[in-house]
Amino acid sequence: QVQLVESGGGLVQAGGSLRLSCTASGRTISNHAMGWFRQAPGKEREFVAAIGRTGVSSYYEDSVKGRFTISRDSAKNAVFLQMNSLKSEDTAVYYCGLGHSASWFVGHYDYWGQGTQVTVSS
Repeated sequence: QVQLVESGGGLVQAGGSLRLSCTASGRTISNHAMGWFRQAPGKEREFVAAIGRTGVSSYYEDSVKGRFTISRDSAKNAVFLQMNSLKSEDTAVYYCGLGHSASWFVGHYDYWGQGTQVTVSS
């Protein structure tokens, strides 16, 4: 059984930084694309960033380009999201997904974590 556990969320002031982690068990993530999505209250889950199997290719939603960095560590079986210059509009629950394609499309991810709350105060 695949389990993804996110951590690292919290309350931060605008302009601050957080580093989210997603640790997998039950499956080796090196065989899969990984992605980060977020969901704010009353909104649909939206794409934030994705990384391919080898870690060479990464993709970002336009509003986070230059501020967020996705990375992966096969030895730790984990994926990370470094978030800098945070804004109030980044406030959401952040989810990691394990999938078959490094994509913006939610349907390309087969497993999800429970999410971690990120709150940015202005």
